[in-house]
Amino acid sequence: MHKLLKEIKNCTICKDHLPLGPRPVVSADINSKIVIVGQAPGTKVHTSGIPWDDASGKQLRSWLQVSEEQFYNPKNFAIIPMGFCYPGKGKSGDLPPRPECAPQWHNLLLEQMSNVKLILLIGMYAQNYYLKDKAHKTLTETVHDFHTYLPRYLPMPHPSPRNRFWLTKNPWFEVEVLPVLRHQIKNILH
Repeated sequence: MHKLLKEIKNCTICKDHLPLGPRPVVSADINSKIVIVGQAPGTKVHTSGIPWDDASGKQLRSWLQVSEEQFYNPKNFAIIPMGFCYPGKGKSGDLPPRPECAPQWHNLLLEQMSNVKLILLIGMYAQNYYLKDKAHKTLTETVHDFHTYLPRYLPMPHPSPRNRFWLTKNPWFEVEVLPVLRHQIKNILH
């Protein structure tokens, strides 16, 4: 696993498309129990090199009801974004994750983690990639149908502060999904 993580951190496969240059952000261990598949690092995470080191990460840890210590222990959580590097700025937020990363690295990582009990799919890019034709047309429908994908996957919206509107419009997420998510996390980590 150490060798593979070093390869990923030295990856330059899409360097010509990255406005800030390559700085792959990933965290994993052969004993990781839960995999978080997000989108791609933002500028703050690109700068710090620490995954989910921003407001979205704070919200995600709150949803999971875990401490920073638990969250950043790779034996608990592997953090494998769809795009390992900051993709650049788009018209309404960051650009989509680079398409090269997941096919290049995800299976190689997952093959080395035999203790994974749950994969959290955060956002449509992760959901479409992993659930393929089982994903619904919209993120809302996929997340609402979360029971269908358990016990292997649990689809979630992105915890970005920009998603406040989605969370307000879909109060069932906090009522129906978060208790199940928290129960799963607690059972796996304890």
